[in-house]
Amino acid sequence: MNKLVVITGGSKGIGKALVERFASANFDVITCARNENGLTELAQLHNKNYPNSTLHTFQADLSKRKEVDAFIQFINELNQNVDVLINNTGQFIPGQIHEEAEGNIEHMIQTNLYSAYHLTRGLLGDMMARKSGHVFMVCSTASNTAYVNGGSYCVSKFALLGLSKVLREEMKPFNVRVSAILPGATYTASWEGVDLPKERFMKSEDVAEVIYNAYSLSQNAVVEEVILRPMLGDI
Repeated sequence: MNKLVVITGGSKGIGKALVERFASANFDVITCARNENGLTELAQLHNKNYPNSTLHTFQADLSKRKEVDAFIQFINELNQNVDVLINNTGQFIPGQIHEEAEGNIEHMIQTNLYSAYHLTRGLLGDMMARKSGHVFMVCSTASNTAYVNGGSYCVSKFALLGLSKVLREEMKPFNVRVSAILPGATYTASWEGVDLPKERFMKSEDVAEVIYNAYSLSQNAVVEEVILRPMLGDI
């Protein structure tokens, strides 16, 4: 039986690259996204390109607790051990704390932090019982570097890195690895329309490869935290 990875936000960008990278290693994949059309397109490509991998998709907005719970139920009903969980769901809304739109902080925290918190709690028990598993938090360079116009996004990503650090300490006795990945500017939909060449950005595939390689280490080692930036630095 194939190993199983759960990847949130898998229909585009880093999430899609992660689906493809793990599928190429013959993992079965469970992923979710808000856009049903994006999931349909992903499934079509997956079935064509990765015949040895099974893809399960679920439409969900993980900023909403009820939909996180529904996704957890969907995963559990497949009755297959989760070997890897990658909390990739995230959203960036620019703004400065003193003037950003009302509700920004709540939305950023719900999307970028609570989704990972609740989903991880929902799936962690089985990993702990088996004393096996790997949890990834896709953070950001905004998790440790404050910048103007980052506003509530920075706040939420700082918190996500904190969640990863705390969980890492808690999971040591259970042999469950926890890794925080902090990518800088990666060419995804968030950057569409920006007047910069694609070569100035990292590729989503680069981030996916780092995550897969971190997973591939022996059980004697864990990548606790890794920072990736474009070759020429931050944008």
